[in-house]
Amino acid sequence: MGLLEQCEAAFGSADLYCVLGVRRHASADEIRRGYRKASLRVHPDRAAAERRGEATQHFQVLGRAYAVLSDPGQRAVYDEQGLVDEESDARSQDRDWAEYWRLLFKKITVKDIQDFEKKYKGSEEELTDIKSAYKDFKGDMDRIMESVLCVDYTDEPRIRKIIQQAIDSGEVPSYKAFIKEAKQKMDARKRRAEEEAKEAEKSREELGLGEGEDDLKALIQTRNQNRKKEMDNFLAQLEAKYGNKSKKGGKKMALKKGKK
Repeated sequence: MGLLEQCEAAFGSADLYCVLGVRRHASADEIRRGYRKASLRVHPDRAAAERRGEATQHFQVLGRAYAVLSDPGQRAVYDEQGLVDEESDARSQDRDWAEYWRLLFKKITVKDIQDFEKKYKGSEEELTDIKSAYKDFKGDMDRIMESVLCVDYTDEPRIRKIIQQAIDSGEVPSYKAFIKEAKQKMDARKRRAEEEAKEAEKSREELGLGEGEDDLKALIQTRNQNRKKEMDNFLAQLEAKYGNKSKKGGKKMALKKGKK
């Protein structure tokens, strides 16, 4: 089975850009960041013992996808023909991807993360990334939230506001997936984020965090409490704004609730 087939089996897509969660015209730095973000999600150290073998395979496939897109020659062939150089890929299969990952990404601290977030959030770079992700994923907020750096579900109201302003100003097109996204989909995204937050503490080693475990725990706990409240308020505002304006479907839902 070739790399593209393995990507389809492991990640549900044979598109290497989708696997890394980046746009097709992403820069080398964006591809590297996409690889880092995707690799943290599937890192074998995060998996339960019974799933570690599968996680290791996914981690290796992800590394090979990055090897293609990070090499200008291989990327050019893939972009032009949609094919992967099987000889180069065969050589990359023998690489120790865990060791390569440690060499590629230096050990970071909690302060490093905080400093980067402060610099990135609200910057022109973030605005550009949000608009690009919106256009690349045609308004799909699930993929936008996964693609943009340093965001979690509590950033969604802010990101939605940025996108809406860009739509109103004519900078980006209006996509139905964004304008008419169902509240159920938002709720599902929130639930997934809450489940991921529970795993945050386990990620300390995968993230390469230094010492200061108590500080990290306090940071995670405080931010999660505040963020859940913010997202609840956001969803309540949506209900207040649109709930009473629904047509027949909304009335049927109200009747069903009344019967219960």
